[in-house]
Amino acid sequence: MQKVVVSSHSQQISQQVLRQLLQRFADLGLTPLVHVELEGVYETASAKHSLDFARVNQSLLDLGINGALKTEFWHQQWEYVSLFNGQSPLKEAQDLASAMQLLPTIMRRFGASNVLLKPIAWAADKGRYVPGSGAIFSTDTRSVHIPNAIQMNVSVADNTGRNLIPHSNLGEWIQHYLLTNSFHCCLLFLPEEDAFKRLSLRSDYGLDAELSSPFMLSGGHQGSIALYKEVGKHNQPMGQEPLFYGANNQVLSYSHNWQKTARVEHRVGATSSAYDPYLNMIFILLNVLQAIQSWHSKDDLPPAFTSRAFPPSLHDSQKNDGSVESGALALFSQQNWFPQQIDYYCQQAFLGQFESVGTWLQTQFLRRYTPELIT
Repeated sequence: MQKVVVSSHSQQISQQVLRQLLQRFADLGLTPLVHVELEGVYETASAKHSLDFARVNQSLLDLGINGALKTEFWHQQWEYVSLFNGQSPLKEAQDLASAMQLLPTIMRRFGASNVLLKPIAWAADKGRYVPGSGAIFSTDTRSVHIPNAIQMNVSVADNTGRNLIPHSNLGEWIQHYLLTNSFHCCLLFLPEEDAFKRLSLRSDYGLDAELSSPFMLSGGHQGSIALYKEVGKHNQPMGQEPLFYGANNQVLSYSHNWQKTARVEHRVGATSSAYDPYLNMIFILLNVLQAIQSWHSKDDLPPAFTSRAFPPSLHDSQKNDGSVESGALALFSQQNWFPQQIDYYCQQAFLGQFESVGTWLQTQFLRRYTPELIT
């Protein structure tokens, strides 16, 4: 997909919607906390060159962006991680939008020759694992295609600042609604064709040993939309922090403050220049508000969710039995949950400006997908 130009007017309306949603949380005496992780890959002119992460991070700090760059697992893969500076979800979305726009220029200034903000960095690394080892490289030097994700980490604090996820079943309800609504709205966070190829990388290229990226819409504590309480993605204790040190800085014991780090992670988004931080933040907050309503009105846990496959493409496709499977574009254009929820919480603020601000935002987003922009 070519670079998508988003109108400043659309961004302004999205930010106004976010302000209205945050006011809804304030009226409830609650504070939503959303932090973002964004992966990408950089290239250097030669093996002698390297990226100066410290200077990149100083530039982000100087620009007022609450985020820092760090190395990721694969060769020359990087990750932008938002900092816990108490910023609102609106500021978080603004920082992510700025980072996506400015990081390629900043990184090229400090050592990178090219910066990829793409769902897949094709043939970006070499080497395969010995089957079953999970960490030992074999003599196989075939290329590895690196998937790049955008991940949203979600929690909610009460008016005392206490994280409600470990102290209630609110996290289960947030996970439930994100699982329920992510299928028909997947265009928001899988906004180009390679985002769907990213979901099938493991099976299509025999990379199941090397990659752990999600490929299904699934819950639990290891799925694409995961609820972390006492244990994390790899069954490790959550909130593990060093408590006592011995000689040579050896950790003798840990504290386990898992209540502090309990959260819901929406892990299925794909890095893409077509990714809209504002609409995706709106999507997250709408689900959290819907979860809060159910949490307040029901004492039990939400119903169990059965894992399902995402659509295989942006576009409709024909199945083996001759039936047509809707693609992400059709699914998003046909659903009305997203615009109706925006109107439910925000329409009063836009009276006289839009008949339906939710429908306007949905239409503006779909207009980016003209024949010239879709490959």
